[in-house]
Amino acid sequence: MVTAATNAYEVLAIRYGSRPAVKSEVYLNFHLYGEPDDVIGMDYFVWVARNAQRTILVDTGFSASAGRRRSRRTAVTPVAALAGLGIDPAAITQVIATHAHYDHIGNLRAFPAAEVIMTRREYEFWTGPLGTRGHFAWTAEPRDLGHLRRIHAEGRMTLFEGSYAAAPGIELLEVGGHTPGQAVAAVATAGGQAVIASDAVHYYEELERDRPFAVVADLPQMYRAYDRLRELASQAGTEIVAGHDPAVCTRFPGRGDISHVIQIAALD
Repeated sequence: MVTAATNAYEVLAIRYGSRPAVKSEVYLNFHLYGEPDDVIGMDYFVWVARNAQRTILVDTGFSASAGRRRSRRTAVTPVAALAGLGIDPAAITQVIATHAHYDHIGNLRAFPAAEVIMTRREYEFWTGPLGTRGHFAWTAEPRDLGHLRRIHAEGRMTLFEGSYAAAPGIELLEVGGHTPGQAVAAVATAGGQAVIASDAVHYYEELERDRPFAVVADLPQMYRAYDRLRELASQAGTEIVAGHDPAVCTRFPGRGDISHVIQIAALD
């Protein structure tokens, strides 16, 4: 696993959108818990890991057109948010795509020079016949998947299985469950590591109360992914960064200068 001794990163979560949501909508078979329904909300994030050597983007958010069509609230576009941090999208050389849902690969076109890294299982599933079946297809955008194919054809895509060292201090782990090849990113920080769970953990309650998310490709694998993330969380200095939980904004400090940016870890 990554260490913070060298190649430590500042890790930022950029909250670019939101939507209303209730627990019965986001947790699988919520009625089994015998609890009254409750408002939970859903936030949308992209993540930045940067240090003096490199800046790496984890996921690219939903496109403006997909956001409008799906009635998502947009506080700031991911590209504009990066610009506000002094990051030129055209200069980013690596984008980690944790999975191929519409709200995670919707702006890949804005990063024309980037190597795009994702699991082989994820790419092959969404560019194969099963990805077009109804239960899966509604979570993706055909235009985005078409762009994935173009990136692959251009030779800018790196596909991995199991685990992959994307850069010094950044290790990608294939966990599956939510999608066939869902990945998480373990990033070395000054205090240990930040695990960008993306949609392997939408809400902290999934880990804390063992409650699977409603959108799932493989339920047993989702449970195994939770177990693996709990093991990571037990390591000293490890922070799990949930993919859609509004609690991210209260568990970690905001950047006073930029309201929609949450600092998961500083360089020192």
